[in-house]
Amino acid sequence: MKTEHVSSAGWSLTPTSYLVLGLLAREGPSTPYELKGHVAATIGHFWSFPHALLYKEPARLATLGLLSEKRELDGRRRRLFTITDNGRQALREWLGQPASQPTELRDLAVLQLFFADLEPTTARLAIAREQVSLHRAQLLGYEAGERQDARPPAGAPGSRTIEQWRGVTLHMGLLYERAAIEFWEGVVAAVDAEETVAARA
Repeated sequence: MKTEHVSSAGWSLTPTSYLVLGLLAREGPSTPYELKGHVAATIGHFWSFPHALLYKEPARLATLGLLSEKRELDGRRRRLFTITDNGRQALREWLGQPASQPTELRDLAVLQLFFADLEPTTARLAIAREQVSLHRAQLLGYEAGERQDARPPAGAPGSRTIEQWRGVTLHMGLLYERAAIEFWEGVVAAVDAEETVAARA
């Protein structure tokens, strides 16, 4: 599946490029470490990628002129990145082209389930029960975030924290976790029914 996008200005950009540009446009100047924190609080639950890219991609975007960089002269010599006008233009262009690729689901447990018929039903049951437990725990976390996001923001009227921006995509996470729990509980029930029939035979 093609993920790289060449902008009208000839910049070769990836989803990680736009993730960095979008976060800097929204949150303001940030270090790679701060970008990692922004991702963990928001889109990281829904967009999986090597977080090491958050330390490499800003520097690459700076060489393209999409970000500017300031480095501390002493201390930890942190690198602070800021989006430029060209960066905002690239982001605006990307947002103006709605994604047309189908959703790609890469779930290791589903892959295991696909081959679980090669083993006794206990293997399928163990896979399903583990997934029910994991998805229930994730759902509890999302529900806690939903309650937190429902509180009025602190600070000036209309201000929003990075965690509250998560609410834009949090609803998708809630729907997904509930659907996953329903699916894996169905697998558990199917295995239980098979074992009951086998025991009666």
